[in-house]
Amino acid sequence: MPRPMKRRQIADAHDPPPKRGDRRHKKLKAHQSGRRAEALAILWLRLKGYRILGRNLRLPQGEIDVVARRGTVLVFVEVKYRAHIALAQDAVSARQWQRIARAAEKFVGARPGLQGLRWRFDVMAMAPYRWPQHRQNMWRA
Repeated sequence: MPRPMKRRQIADAHDPPPKRGDRRHKKLKAHQSGRRAEALAILWLRLKGYRILGRNLRLPQGEIDVVARRGTVLVFVEVKYRAHIALAQDAVSARQWQRIARAAEKFVGARPGLQGLRWRFDVMAMAPYRWPQHRQNMWRA
């Protein structure tokens, strides 16, 4: 049995699709490529032996793309997809890291089983036709 549509979905279903070159079209394409990049990052992390604890966590303090754990290390991963891999690696500002760190504190504070683990803040840089680059320890809280 299909799930009933929410009010916003019904309104969006009647809107005309965005045209190429339109701002909404560009935003939609960026969102879709970001979601694909996050899915690929999660697959890449799983292949490297990480256990995924959360993805797309939106907290009042900030947003965390991926939370993973391997052994005694809790990893907060920011996924960046850009046209060139070098641009993706440098795309996270200090202000963004501070927001991610505040969200990480809230996330860990709500889960007593994670409080004894070491934290690490990583970047998963991605670009078209390139292997993902997992850059570890890109920032320290």
